[in-house]
Amino acid sequence: MNPKSLILIPTYNESENIFPLLGQLRELVPEADILVVDDSSPDGTADRVRLFQRQDEHVFLLERPEKNGLALAYFAGFAWAIDRHYDRIVQMDADFSHDPKTAGKLLKGLDEADLVMGTRYGKGGGTAGWSKMRETISRSANLYATTILSFPFADITSGFNAWRVSALKELDYSTIKSRGYVYQVELKYRAHRRGLAIQEVPFTFTERRSGVSKISVPIVAEAAWCVLKLLRT
Repeated sequence: MNPKSLILIPTYNESENIFPLLGQLRELVPEADILVVDDSSPDGTADRVRLFQRQDEHVFLLERPEKNGLALAYFAGFAWAIDRHYDRIVQMDADFSHDPKTAGKLLKGLDEADLVMGTRYGKGGGTAGWSKMRETISRSANLYATTILSFPFADITSGFNAWRVSALKELDYSTIKSRGYVYQVELKYRAHRRGLAIQEVPFTFTERRSGVSKISVPIVAEAAWCVLKLLRT
């Protein structure tokens, strides 16, 4: 029996991107269902998803009553997938910064691994459309986290990943304390410490097509402090 796979996409104000993204993913990764977790976007993102659902029964929508952070959006999606007996989950952004063509490669990697990480900073990976300043900040933050945590892979901060659901259960993801983007770091750090099988797949991170980036200086500063706290766990 083929593993039951789900692509999990958290959204907030992604109405311009979500419809074309869903179309590409259904064409490129037809074996996977898609769950959009929307935090009551005021721009009508959920309505766009419902419109797509009229033509595709493999697309699902989970609406949350308010904007409550990326980590909790993913945890809600994980719980939804576990309740419905999915075997594999891909995490990705809705803004086309994560190449839909790579989603299938991440899923394929789970044939041999518990976690497959999309990497921008390993061999074959990269970024496009960023300013020198943004790339420097991102690379520095990633180097800081991998060095502090002795993480032997190229990109611990990437949000483009695939997990076996059994691994998420083993790691007890619901007890993750970090919020925002840094929860990705804590979850991967736990996977490494537990000795789970990890692989990396290179991809090029492309600046979002539409909308406004949600990264800010306070978010980066908070992430740096949270990485230090992980050493105590």
